[in-house]
Amino acid sequence: MTQLSRQKFHFNMKKAILWRIAVLKQCLKSIWNQFLACWIGKSVRYRHLQQKMISSAPHSGVIGSGFSSKIMGSPSPDIDKDSSDLVTLKISLWGDCQIGKTSFLAKYVGRDNGVVVSAIPGINQMDKTLSVKGARISYSIWEVRGDNSSHDHIPVACKDSVAMIFMFDLTSRCTLNSVIRWYKQARKWNQTAIPVMVGTKFDDFIQLPIDIQWTIASEARKYAKALNATLFFSSATYNINVNKIFKFITAKLFNLPWTLERNLTIGEPMIDF
Repeated sequence: MTQLSRQKFHFNMKKAILWRIAVLKQCLKSIWNQFLACWIGKSVRYRHLQQKMISSAPHSGVIGSGFSSKIMGSPSPDIDKDSSDLVTLKISLWGDCQIGKTSFLAKYVGRDNGVVVSAIPGINQMDKTLSVKGARISYSIWEVRGDNSSHDHIPVACKDSVAMIFMFDLTSRCTLNSVIRWYKQARKWNQTAIPVMVGTKFDDFIQLPIDIQWTIASEARKYAKALNATLFFSSATYNINVNKIFKFITAKLFNLPWTLERNLTIGEPMIDF
């Protein structure tokens, strides 16, 4: 066998070995992904989606109109189609009774005529599907009603929540005091969800004397700082900051570049972080 023939033979052998190694790696990778999918469910798809969105997001400091229209628009028209590309994320709402949680939720989802009641006592649950950067996200939003029937179901409301919204009535200081209690109970079962604090009924709040507004706003800011949460004042009646709260959560979850404007002006819907 000539020198040239031997070199050609060794080259072909090396090429065949490398090809077999590549096939073996691909098979092992496929088996590993299937194992992960069975072990942690949708979290694998969630990470893949997150990487895709980060790589395709613009590098400017402000999210463009494309983000706004897709996040704030109507539910995805493909909601009844193949759900293989649908990622479901859970958000939970916390707070006392009669503070406007259900109205807040219905305003965001767009079902003003009622709510979808889950099979779990003490829990209301509603869904909204969005299209973000070409991917479909379904927010499963769980409202903990705040009455005695809800306390036994706090663990299931906490499970897998990616964000927790702690709510209080801006016109009722006792509901503000309850925020810490709800926060402590929820954090026993979930330490990783993004915390957001929301004051409801801003339209009634601005009818209060200015000194009372200042006192409640100052206390709310202290509570939000203690919870390490972003604070929003909102009104479901006039749709004040309702959509912006979920837009903020989406941007935080997927590391989308969006600048949230701070507003500490008394008499205006406050945003503090």
